[in-house]
Amino acid sequence: MITDELIRAYDRDGAILLRGVFDDWIETIEAGIARNLEDPGPYASENAVKDGEGRFFDDYCNWTRIPEFEMMVRESCAGEIAARVMGSGTARFFHDHVLVKESGTFMATPWHQDAPYYFVDSAQTVSMWIPVDAVYSASLRLIAGSHRWKRMVRPVSWADDSDFYDQGNAGDWIPVPNPDVSPEDMRVLEWRMEPGDAVLFHFRTLHGARGNPGSQRRRVLSLRWFGDDARFVSRPGRTSPPFPGHGMTDGEQLREDWFPVIWRAENT
Repeated sequence: MITDELIRAYDRDGAILLRGVFDDWIETIEAGIARNLEDPGPYASENAVKDGEGRFFDDYCNWTRIPEFEMMVRESCAGEIAARVMGSGTARFFHDHVLVKESGTFMATPWHQDAPYYFVDSAQTVSMWIPVDAVYSASLRLIAGSHRWKRMVRPVSWADDSDFYDQGNAGDWIPVPNPDVSPEDMRVLEWRMEPGDAVLFHFRTLHGARGNPGSQRRRVLSLRWFGDDARFVSRPGRTSPPFPGHGMTDGEQLREDWFPVIWRAENT
């Protein structure tokens, strides 16, 4: 399924679309999302929306307590796909992330890169954005080639656009761009998707998502992976996810008891 052409496209654009790759897992993912909504974890968030304008729920790091998510991680082809796209001999699992936009939720997901929020330094990374509902208007949007930018985009709080970290290191980041203001400067990747499709994108790929003004909810499970070269890097503040008590130091390989190898190539 992962052809040389797709690998080249991922390396060039930082994002690709796979059609129907998780068709057999939709019911499992749906059940897991339903369980997560009924029993949110400690990091669950009700993102700020205007009164009467829907609901934007997200939660992460629940895969070890939600059996459907653990089945998806350990038993599906996701790990092998991740390794092949990353060009890695192994696929190690970082975390799960559920995102639910109910119908009538006009709030867009802000433009951001995931990497600045993480304590992972790696060229071998991939996020899998897997909807269990048809996505026609509330679509994921990505900026082609942004994973190759020399500096990363300033991480901000989704709630109020404030700085996620202390501003003492402001020179390390570039301002959050708005591709809709100057579309000629950036190529936006955006696809209509069916349940079972998946967008794969690099942790450093700039992305956001449209609001959901339609009549159908939009439920997504995102799975985050990294490869052989991943090392811990400290950030100027609390990361997201925070993983308190991890005990790792700069340059150290991420601990395998928390971030297990799910797939390994033969003779690796």
